[in-house]
Amino acid sequence: MKEPRAAFIPAVCGKSIRIAAMRKMRDRLALHTWTLDTAPLAGVLRAAKRGGWNAVELRRIDFTRCFDAGMSNAQVLDLVRASGLKVACVGTEYGLIFAKGEEKKRLLKVLDETCANAVALDCDLVMIAPGQNPPGTLQEGAANFRDGGEIAKSHGVRLALEFNSQHPVINKLEAGREIVAAAGHPSCGLLFDAYHLERSGGGSRGFEDVAPEEIFAFQYSDVPAGPPSADKRPTDRLPPGLGKVRWREVFQLLREKNYEGYLSYEAPNPEYWARPPEEVAQEAATATRKLLAAVEGS
Repeated sequence: MKEPRAAFIPAVCGKSIRIAAMRKMRDRLALHTWTLDTAPLAGVLRAAKRGGWNAVELRRIDFTRCFDAGMSNAQVLDLVRASGLKVACVGTEYGLIFAKGEEKKRLLKVLDETCANAVALDCDLVMIAPGQNPPGTLQEGAANFRDGGEIAKSHGVRLALEFNSQHPVINKLEAGREIVAAAGHPSCGLLFDAYHLERSGGGSRGFEDVAPEEIFAFQYSDVPAGPPSADKRPTDRLPPGLGKVRWREVFQLLREKNYEGYLSYEAPNPEYWARPPEEVAQEAATATRKLLAAVEGS
């Protein structure tokens, strides 16, 4: 597959942020490694490549698992580069948003390392989620997010906050937007996840009033009928088209907003973890492109 062209825009930090030139969404698909969680990173990369994905989204735990297996940070980076896949986003360790004291210092250090790894992989985006630390107020979360934004700025990357429909505080799009607005940092924005949008009542065209520049990243998976699982990190997610998300409306709205980033498929589910990784990866890529073709045309 032909590599996407790159465009450059000035960044407020004085550096340039690399963004993908406008291409069809079906040529901007990334496989989130949580989707194939029980496979080693090398196996995930191989499955993503053979399954037809354009890129991958990496997590902090992908690095730590490799470290536990005796690999160095440089070796992990080389492994990812050798796959030939682009890196859409790199996740930092969760918890910073409501961390305090020494825990906050530790997580800021992890974020600094994550940003450096993103740059080394030619990726300009790092994501963060609320995590499991005891929640505080939205203003407290915004202050920590702003501190994280300063670290991202120092590396010339962006920092995207994901809201979680099961978090006690940052559980709706509105809460995420309030934190971003209160942080008031040009390197800070939002990560939209179609699963959490649907679970929180904001599915379909529920983000219609959000300005395009607020949307730093987009993740997706389908939502089964019925209530969410009791798992605080819900693992009941499905490939697009097998649940209740109205994909035509979601993808059409992304298109209307000229969203230029990757669409990252994050669908953890033990039923799929038990199947061959390459089979799972290929099925999801095929299903996604079929739905996108209905919106984008040939």
